[in-house]
Amino acid sequence: MSESISYKLETFEGPLDLLLHLIDKDKINIYDIPIASITAQYLEYMAQMPHQDLNRTSEFMVMAATLIEIKAKMLLPKEVDPETGEEVDPRAELVDRLIEHRKMKLLAAELADMEADAQKYFYRSPSIPKEVQRYEAPVDLDDLLKDVSLARLQEIFQQVMKRREDRIDPERSKFGTIRREKISLEARIRGLLDYTRANKRFSFRELLEAQPTTLEVVVTFLGILELTKAGLLSIVQSESGEDIDITVNEYDESGAELDLSGLEDFES
Repeated sequence: MSESISYKLETFEGPLDLLLHLIDKDKINIYDIPIASITAQYLEYMAQMPHQDLNRTSEFMVMAATLIEIKAKMLLPKEVDPETGEEVDPRAELVDRLIEHRKMKLLAAELADMEADAQKYFYRSPSIPKEVQRYEAPVDLDDLLKDVSLARLQEIFQQVMKRREDRIDPERSKFGTIRREKISLEARIRGLLDYTRANKRFSFRELLEAQPTTLEVVVTFLGILELTKAGLLSIVQSESGEDIDITVNEYDESGAELDLSGLEDFES
């Protein structure tokens, strides 16, 4: 009887790992495995393996059965591939699995080395002032709206205005005019900021139609343009002729970076 071989189970992650160890230990050509010798060494290891983890043990048992099957096929007459006319090697599938497993082990070792090297580097925390981080280049409104049909934008605005005029009672409109308080563009823009926090995407048409007066339609329209120019909103039109949607860009909700000074008020 050959001298018993001592293995440490923890060094093998599975049966393929053990087979590669046996092949490397005896300096065997992986494309020409002496299946009888390898099977004998593998079964000797199986006899010494503690049977504690059923799942782990079953993997080794399946491979043992595979080795015995290959060994039996090696004793039978060679099978010929009907398409190529060449002899079929019963070990071919096992060889392919072993080569693939070895590639994975080498790749895992390379990744481990890269991780170890990465741990040697230290990166300084960002030191850029917040005001510099928040800086954005001035927005060119023409460039921002280049993918949106300006004619469609104007058409929607005119349609909203026309519908509002159609709702006016021709008789009651003669009763006289009641002067309203001034409408602040700054206040409307701040109101739009609150609206955009709750509605990340909304219809340009529906927003205008929701305004109670013609003046508020105009001021809201101007507010949308100001916010778009500031880069807080984006105007999107899926296809030519389709409705226009307004989408909200990421911004500081405090609104501190938005300069609203110098905006005029409107009076009805």
